[in-house]
Amino acid sequence: MGKVEDEKGYLIDLLIHDLRTPLSVVTTTVSNLLQKTDRYGPLTEGQKSALERALRNSRKAQQLVEEMLEISRSREGVFQKERFPVEKMITDSFRDALEAISPDLADRLGGVGDTKELKSLLEREGIFVHMKGRYCETSFCHDRRKVGQILRNLINNGLKYRRRRLSLSIEGERDLIVSVEDDGLGIPLADQEAVFERFVRLKNENGPDVPGLGLGLPGVKALVEAMGGEIRLTSCEGGGACFTVRIPPLE
Repeated sequence: MGKVEDEKGYLIDLLIHDLRTPLSVVTTTVSNLLQKTDRYGPLTEGQKSALERALRNSRKAQQLVEEMLEISRSREGVFQKERFPVEKMITDSFRDALEAISPDLADRLGGVGDTKELKSLLEREGIFVHMKGRYCETSFCHDRRKVGQILRNLINNGLKYRRRRLSLSIEGERDLIVSVEDDGLGIPLADQEAVFERFVRLKNENGPDVPGLGLGLPGVKALVEAMGGEIRLTSCEGGGACFTVRIPPLE
């Protein structure tokens, strides 16, 4: 079994390495077409829209590759220690998660100046943010990229499965505790362990056909556990789902 896992790890590392360069070339080329009209010629509105969609999706693919790389690094115990404000991390994570679902809302989040403005904008979309505890005022110390990846994937998962409402809660006096709760169809008890397995996507005949690869939650679990934390799922069929992670500071 260990040999099989080693071979899978090698193939994933090879995939990450081989994908980074062509994705970078695609992203740079499309970006140049959009920005350097004096060199490549003017664009019609239709062409601009199509290129912007291509650029968003190429960046999304780059993000997926980078997330795979971060998970690989975390398993080796590689962390970049820094202090960062949790409030700013929340705004960035929502903007990244909403990019593929609601690009206009993601753009508006880019101009948000403070927590009050962020909450007001999101609440109009049925998204609620609650913060209490130490990290309302104090920076959190850990690997910023990995914490951002955890937040982004939890938010993205909740947005995909909610019906009308999503809540994000931040608390903690030492450990950072993040909860993301949706009002979706919920997850039966028998299937709750499976959501953390790679490439597993649960089917619900009464729910929407949600796109995905089945890598988001397994990646979150791998990162959180490598960081010395834990993840917990509370859900029942028909009653929504709440994912809670606890991340100790890197000190």
